[in-house]
Parts: sequence; C-alpha cells; structure tokens
Amino acid sequence: MERECPQNKRVNHRNVTKYTIDSDCPATVLEALKTHSEYNAKKYKDENVVIKLSMQERQVAVATHFPCHLIEDDKVLEIYHKKQKVEETQHDQETPSQGRYVTFFIHKTGGTDTKTKQLLRSNTNNQFDYLCVYAEKRMTVEEALKRDGRFIDNLSNFTLSDEADSDSLTYHTQSVEKLDGKFFKICLPRTQVSWSGKNVKSVSNDDEETLKLLREQFPALKKLMESRFPGDSLQKALNLKKENFGKIQQAFSEVHRVRQLLASSESVCKVIVENFCQGTGFILFDNFILTNGHLLKDCDERLEDTMQLPTDVYAVFNYEKPSGGDWFRFKVKKTIIDFSYSGGSELDYAILELDRDTLALPPGLLKKCGPVPKNGEACIIGHPAGGVKQMDPTCIIEKEKRGEAALSHYKDTLLTLHSIKQVLNQGIMNIMQGGPNVDKVGTYNTFMYHGSSGSPVFDAHCRVFGLHTAGFTYGFSGNEKSVIEYAHPLIDIFKNFVMKLKDRKDDKLLQRVLKEVENNPHLKEVGESNSDDEPMETDG
Repeated sequence: MERECPQNKRVNHRNVTKYTIDSDCPATVLEALKTHSEYNAKKYKDENVVIKLSMQERQVAVATHFPCHLIEDDKVLEIYHKKQKVEETQHDQETPSQGRYVTFFIHKTGGTDTKTKQLLRSNTNNQFDYLCVYAEKRMTVEEALKRDGRFIDNLSNFTLSDEADSDSLTYHTQSVEKLDGKFFKICLPRTQVSWSGKNVKSVSNDDEETLKLLREQFPALKKLMESRFPGDSLQKALNLKKENFGKIQQAFSEVHRVRQLLASSESVCKVIVENFCQGTGFILFDNFILTNGHLLKDCDERLEDTMQLPTDVYAVFNYEKPSGGDWFRFKVKKTIIDFSYSGGSELDYAILELDRDTLALPPGLLKKCGPVPKNGEACIIGHPAGGVKQMDPTCIIEKEKRGEAALSHYKDTLLTLHSIKQVLNQGIMNIMQGGPNVDKVGTYNTFMYHGSSGSPVFDAHCRVFGLHTAGFTYGFSGNEKSVIEYAHPLIDIFKNFVMKLKDRKDDKLLQRVLKEVENNPHLKEVGESNSDDEPMETDG
C-alpha cells in the first residue's frame, strides 16, 4: 500500500514523497515509516505527527502506533507534521500482533450534553471527522482511549453513543469486543459537563469579596487555621514532610523490599463493575478477592439483603502496560461472600469469589497481614483511574497530626474556608483526635485516590495492614483534590468476616480461613476467639 508524506504541514499532492509499506508487517505505521531514510531525515517528533486515512466521504485520523495490518491495501495515508503535541507518546508500546484487535471510530465532537466539551488533546484533530481507535478485544473502552494517547487525560465516566442507533449506549467500563467497525460519539454526564473547563479561580470575579464573605461566615475555622500554623510553622511542617519523604524513598529503594512488594503485587487486580465503575482489589486467599463495598453500592440498593451481584464483575490481573501485555481477566461469581458498607469512615469492604480454580491464581495476601503502624513508611499498590498497576510510597500520618496534615493543604488557597466546609461535611472530624473513628483507620497522603479504592496498603516490613478506601476531597467535579486519605485495618475486616461466618454457621469456609492464618500471630488469636465473646460493632 502507498503512503503519501507531505514535506510541510499542508497537504500538497504535487509535492509529496511516496512510501510503500507492507501491510502484513507486524509493526506500527510510524515504525514502518522509520524504515525509510527520507522520512528519518525530516527529524519529526513522534508526538507531533498526524496520520490521515481517507475513507469514502469521511476524513479519519489514526494514531502513530496504529498497526499496519489493520489498514486495507487500497488505503492511502497522508502524513502531516504539526508544531504542537498531538498525541501522548507510547513509550512501552509492544509490536502489534495480528488477529487480536477491533477498530472503531470516535467523532471529533461529543454527543448529548457534550458538544462543547473538549475531548481531544490537540485541536489539530478537529480537522478530521473521526479518530480511528484500535484495541485488543479484551480491553475496556476507557483503556482503549487512554492507550490511544489523543484524548484528554482525565476522560472517564463516559458512554459511547452509537451513531446508527442513538439509544444504544456503551459504558466506559465495557469490553470493546462488539464495537468493531462502528461509529460513536462520546457522552459525558451532566454533572461532569457543568464544571468542565472551569477552575477554582473562574468561579468568582471578585476573589477578595468572596474570601471576606467566607471569613465572616466561618470565623471559628479561620481562627483554627491561624492557631494551627503561627508564624513560619507551616513551612517547618512542610520541610519535615520533605525530610520524611526522603526516608520513604530510601526505605523502598532497598532491593529486598522491592522484590517482596513486586511479588505481592501479582495478587493485586483491577476490579471492573460492568456499567458502573472500576476499582482495585487483591486476592485474600484461595480464589477470594477483597475490595471496597462502595464499588458495588450503586448496583442494587438491596445488595446487603440479596447478596447477589446484579451485573457482571471482573478481576483483571497483570495489567501493567498501557499496550495491554499478558494480562488476564476472571469473572466474579454472582453470590457475594461478605459485604459491609454504610458510608462515612465505617467499615467498607466486599469479599467476592472468582469463578476460577485456585491453581490459576497468584497467592493470597491474608497470611501477610499485620497491624496498622503508628507511623513510618507505607506503600500502596493499585490501579488509579482504571489505569495500569502503580506503586506509591508514602508515610503514615499519626492520628495526633491528622488535623495539621489536612489544614496544610489550605494555606494560601483560594476559597479556603469553603474548601474546609466541604471536607467537614464529608465527616473528616470522625477520624480526628476525639472522633469516634480515630482508631479505626490508618491515614496517609497519596496521589492514588480515584479508581484505586480497594488497593492493599503495605507497611515497611511489606505486610498488608489496610484496605485503601477513600479520601476527604475539596474542589469541583473533574478538579478535586484530597487533603488526607485513609485505609480500613485489614485486621478489623478479618474480625468482622470471621464473626459473620460464625453467625451464619458457615463452618467449612471458617475452617479454611482459620487454616490460612494459622501461622499469622496477628490473626490466629482473632480467628480462634470464642463466638460468645462480645462482638465488635458492625454495619452489615
């Protein structure tokens, strides 16, 4: 097939260089172009290259990493070079293999309630009618668009509207397998669109007047902030954070710890709740996984009564490369093993059973459980924003210092007092000194909050001590920031689980759980305690 490459950024059919590329070669279009010395001599930046594919009356753009074998022999591509960045470079892109892909088309403008929303990284692609996206059949829609590199980074919680049938919607968490050859428009929910493109500074035309009003409304909070950080104490606190972070980096750079964490990370999976959301989970023991209950709460209001999943749920393991790699997906059985969720900072977890033999799975992490450390290093492993697996070394925020840690985010921040009111309304005082849940959570700061609910949190000895659950946030939809995040102690979850197994007289599963923890001193005593003991508080 022929490839036409203009020598400047404009199409000029009288002044082009034609390249012949084998459509059966297992390479991307860009890799194939780079086999020609004339193309390499132009020294184009990969991220600034645009590739046009003509399809009858439609003008279509394909990514530079588009596989050659997906392009028909009679098609002609035109190569443009732009001054600005057009797509995110795929640094670890694997050589595409044949037979595993589907292709579908996304319109340059959005659908219902999304027509004015920016969806593309660069306005350059607006000159085309559609963007052609390819994906492995086992990928979700969101994974495909994220890997594509031409869409905005924070594109999530969307649906695809089929242009041939506007009533047919595909959710961002659904598989791409049935999308082959179809044309779609992206649709965002109204709540997300209403704040799109706005930042905090654009909310008010008179910042000083707004601040004055907020200070008058919340004088007690203003006084609290000033008393917490007199003089230069805030800067000293921030310097101490930097010093602690240096210690964290040193602790988790030791090879033996990294190896232990990498081994444990094999048991961490991405959880996909079809048509609803994505999160993280990990194998607890055998073929049972632990994740957050709030991932399932919107599926059915009667979930705690029915204990049946009304939609398909999947666990995806080994998803570590944007290009896909050798990840594998298992379906979750419909019957929920255990579930607890009441909102706030109370216990929030779900134990689910994979429809898969234990031999095909990584080992469980329950036997590696430990107590919540009072301070020191910690590390979270999860799938933030539904993306590839990531690690975030951090440090425990001692319960006595949670207030200062939260307030440090607000110093010199516009709409400070309004932001404080936001986190107060979320119940942040419940985990502060004197609050009812001060001893029921472990706290820290992390960049992993959206999509990483259900991640395991490890201590400096690589023991799992918590289930990463949530954070207290301020800001607006699409531009939220978190002041502090928390995890529920795995020991408390284990206590609650064992108590429920005893209450429902599920002796077979109970004995299997007790055998799993017989060599763990932190859990063995809990599991063997008499069922006549005073039960801990539970909400489910």
